[in-house]
Amino acid sequence: MDIPWTDVGAVSTAGLGAFAAWGAWLAARRSANTADTLARIERDRRHEERRPRFELSLSGPYREHSTLNVHLAGPDELGEVEIVSIRVDDDDKDRSRLTPGGVTQAQIAAHVWGPYRFTPRVDGADEHGRAVGPFSLKVGRGRPFQMDRTRPGLWMVGKTMDQWQEEYLGHPVRLVIMCRVDGDEWVLARSLPNEPW
Repeated sequence: MDIPWTDVGAVSTAGLGAFAAWGAWLAARRSANTADTLARIERDRRHEERRPRFELSLSGPYREHSTLNVHLAGPDELGEVEIVSIRVDDDDKDRSRLTPGGVTQAQIAAHVWGPYRFTPRVDGADEHGRAVGPFSLKVGRGRPFQMDRTRPGLWMVGKTMDQWQEEYLGHPVRLVIMCRVDGDEWVLARSLPNEPW
């Protein structure tokens, strides 16, 4: 059986062409993946650069009330944060199994488990003092919010205000700030020292 060298050459050329095409496809795919990765890294970097910087302070503190001062310090390019809301975060204890007589899990979840809460229904706070907002804030501007020392839950029979606050002596005031600018969103956890009365 005699195979002409021209046929062998044609088959070899076709094979090499297919191999080259596969190599080009693989290189293009890797290039696209690299471009996607670089674009994602750049988006993440830009998102972090634009993250709002808040300065928080708790003035007072007085026996019952204090003022949370929220100041948007930057970055300047933001101009304004369109949507800001602040929530008081609880301590780290798990209360999912806590079921004192006559109290629902919803009531336990609504209770603020920490040293301070927003004054209910003041400055746009909800009925439990857990959150304020949404509101907008311009860079370089601030806004005060009235806060109260938390109280024991109505179901905590026999526990006084002083006993309750003693449990949280030295525990920080924990806040979660949620904000949105031009479709970008951030969730920022912050804490403030809890000064004794």
